[in-house]
Amino acid sequence: MSLKRSSGILLHPSSLPGTPGIGTIGQQAYRFVDWLSEAGQSLWQILPLGPTGYGDSPYASFSTFAGNPLLIDLDFLHQQGYLSNDEIQPPEYIHIDGPVDFGSVVWWKMPVIKTAAKHFLSAGTNAKFENFKHEHASWLENYALFMNIKEFYDKKAQEEKLFGKLWNNYWPADLATCQKKAIDDWKKNNAEGIEIQKVIQFFFFDQWHNLKNYANSKGISIVGDIPIFVAADSADVWANQHLFQLNKDGTPKCVAGVPPDYFSATGQLWGNPLYNWEAMKKDGYEWWIARIKSMHSLVDYIRIDHFRGFEAYWSIPAGESTAINGKWVKGPDHDLFNAIKKALGDLPILAEDLGVITDDVKKLRDDFNLPGMKVLQFAFDANEAGKEGFTNAFLPHMYSVNSLVYTGTHDNDTMQGWIDQASPAEIDIIRDYLGGSVERKDMVRELIRIAMMSVAVFAVFPLQDIFSIGKEGRMNTPSTLGNNWSWRMKNEHFDHAKAAWLKKNSRLYARNMSK
Repeated sequence: MSLKRSSGILLHPSSLPGTPGIGTIGQQAYRFVDWLSEAGQSLWQILPLGPTGYGDSPYASFSTFAGNPLLIDLDFLHQQGYLSNDEIQPPEYIHIDGPVDFGSVVWWKMPVIKTAAKHFLSAGTNAKFENFKHEHASWLENYALFMNIKEFYDKKAQEEKLFGKLWNNYWPADLATCQKKAIDDWKKNNAEGIEIQKVIQFFFFDQWHNLKNYANSKGISIVGDIPIFVAADSADVWANQHLFQLNKDGTPKCVAGVPPDYFSATGQLWGNPLYNWEAMKKDGYEWWIARIKSMHSLVDYIRIDHFRGFEAYWSIPAGESTAINGKWVKGPDHDLFNAIKKALGDLPILAEDLGVITDDVKKLRDDFNLPGMKVLQFAFDANEAGKEGFTNAFLPHMYSVNSLVYTGTHDNDTMQGWIDQASPAEIDIIRDYLGGSVERKDMVRELIRIAMMSVAVFAVFPLQDIFSIGKEGRMNTPSTLGNNWSWRMKNEHFDHAKAAWLKKNSRLYARNMSK
């Protein structure tokens, strides 16, 4: 894969301003594309686009193929005649500004989108919709059915005051195990609700492709993101149980996580079901090939989260309360990527190669010429400051060209938030590295500049770092629930002076030269 020297911004659509409750892929997204173009940038990196559930994490969605209905823009549906002006008016508890309150947004917005879908269906046959259903049938049928059954049993569980109930521990056994008669009966009795789920996906894909085409026309490429693992509470697992390490009742045998390390004495227990790689190999990794192909239809570059899990993954027995008692198990390694390459050719895949990276992981990455990640927040550890020179792999002078540099990621504090909490020793290293007595308030700007200057082929910055926003701008704190994924930019961040500064630095360091 050959990449052009570029830079851009990390911002999930949910963080866009100016729409009720949550950012959307509507007019404000087009405005952001225009701002990126004004700023001379050519990359817009986003988080996973799938429908989010409990915890609101885009990394634990109900489907790896589907789009998040909450990102659908209601004004566009109104302009198309599927919603009246009255129907798109938010209640008083939904605010235009401020962080996303996911519970309130779901409570208000989902019924409105379903109303639009009903209006759409009442208008009669739509050729574009019929083509969409045919093109995406391989996942859409299962997803629409899963969501329709899930809504029924989620409501039932809430009425019974039962929480944490999934398809594998609450649905009737014949539905949970996808018995043909039970599935056929459900489809027959719930045809309209299933079709509504398909329409909602049609709305999302239509709006998203229009936005992507606009971004591409402005010389801006979309960098997408897929987690290596999928959520247990997903159509992916329910409809493909033989592809996962599950018991006969659909409950997991082992789950995903990472081992204890410097950051956590008990590791991280993610809880995702693990793949049955032997079963996947038997059908030529068909599910993974379909996943990559689908994602590439939505974005221009695909960042795979937790890339190291393809070489070996941390397997934790189901039921454990921590990740301590896991073990490393060999993954599909080169075999999977050879199959993907054979089926789809050389695709623009980017590797999130953070964490415990062995020589075998590096070989997998490098044998397929996949760029890896560098994060500046990890560069200034005083414990790694050697007397014979600074060799921390995250320092810019240690980079290779085939790498991506970030000031921070969605899981980090903002760069300003990190600097505000940094030790005096870390601040001294930063000052030395920047070559002067730089004030803390100016360090983020200078760190962005040296990232731009580095040889890394891509330089990407969270929008929060462009404006030196403190810890209040943090997107996610791993292993916590609540107050995550909710940050939203303000209208004032469509700033012309900041755009000019970005454009100047991009050109100074030979990035985005075609813009």
